[in-house]
Amino acid sequence: MPLIVLVPDEDGVTALSRVSGVKPVRYTPGSALPPEAAEAEVLVPGPVRSAPELLPQLPKLKLIQLLTAGAEDWIPVVPSDVLLSTCRGAHGGATAEWVVAALLSIYRELGQFAADQAARVWNRHSTDTLQEQRVLIVGAGDLGRQLRRRLEPFDTHVTMVGLTAREGVSGVGELPSLLPEHDVVVLMVPLTSRTRGMVDADFLASMRDGAVLVNAARGQVVVTDALVAELGKGRLRAALDVTDPEPLPSDHPLWSMPGVLLTPHVAGSARGARRRSYAVAAAEIGRYASGELPDNLVHGEY
Repeated sequence: MPLIVLVPDEDGVTALSRVSGVKPVRYTPGSALPPEAAEAEVLVPGPVRSAPELLPQLPKLKLIQLLTAGAEDWIPVVPSDVLLSTCRGAHGGATAEWVVAALLSIYRELGQFAADQAARVWNRHSTDTLQEQRVLIVGAGDLGRQLRRRLEPFDTHVTMVGLTAREGVSGVGELPSLLPEHDVVVLMVPLTSRTRGMVDADFLASMRDGAVLVNAARGQVVVTDALVAELGKGRLRAALDVTDPEPLPSDHPLWSMPGVLLTPHVAGSARGARRRSYAVAAAEIGRYASGELPDNLVHGEY
C-alpha cells in the first residue's frame, strides 16, 4: 500500500507524484478532509493556526513535513509521537543573496545615490567597500554556509559561530571576544529559548564602532529597544529583514532610524521558492517512505 501524504496544493501533488511508494492526496485547509485522511501518515501543512482542528482528524499521522525552514510555530503543537521535519536547504540561497545585496547597498551607499537620483543631484563621492570586511556569521547551518560561500568571492574575511565549537566553526561562548573584532555581524539562527533575545544591550555594546548588524533570522533574536538605543547614538548600522514586532507598526522608530535598511521579511521570498520547497519536501518524504529518518528532523528545540 502506498504512503498517503496530504498536500495543500497542486504543486505538492505534482512534486510528490514523482516519489516512489508515495500517493499524494490534495486537501484544502479549512475544508472537510478527503476520505484518504484516515490513512494518511504524512502531512504537508498549511497555516499553523489550522493545526488544532486538523491534527486530531489524522489518526495515523507519523510525520509533518514543513515547507519552511523555521519550525518554532509548529514545535509546541506537534504531538510527541509525530516527527517534524523542516524545509532546511530550500531558501538558504535566496536568504544569503539578500544579505549580500543588503551589505553592498550599505557599503556602496546605494540608498543615498537613489535619493540623489530622485532629487536630480550629481553627488559624486567615494564609498566604503565590502572587500576586506570582517564578517561574523552567527549560525553555522545551511544558511550560514550558503552565505559564506557567497561572501568569500568578495574577499571578505568570514568567521562562523555555532552552538558548539568544531573545525572551522567557533563556539557561541566565544562571541564576547569575537564581536569587537568584526565589521559585520549576521544573524542566521533559528528562534529557540537559547537564541531569543540573545542580541541584547551587552551584545550590541560589544560590537565595534561603525559595525553593521544584519538580522536574517527572526525578529525576537534581537532586543528591539536595545537596538533602537544603539542606532540612536549613530554608533551602529543595521540591515533588518525581520523585526520584533512584525509587521512593524507605522509609528515605530526603526522606520526612521539613521543607518537602517529595512525589508518586510522577504529575504527568502524569491520566485521559484515553492518549487524549491517541494523539492526538499519530496526528498524528505522519500527518505521516510523508504524506511529512513528525514534529514531535517526537529526534536523539540534545535
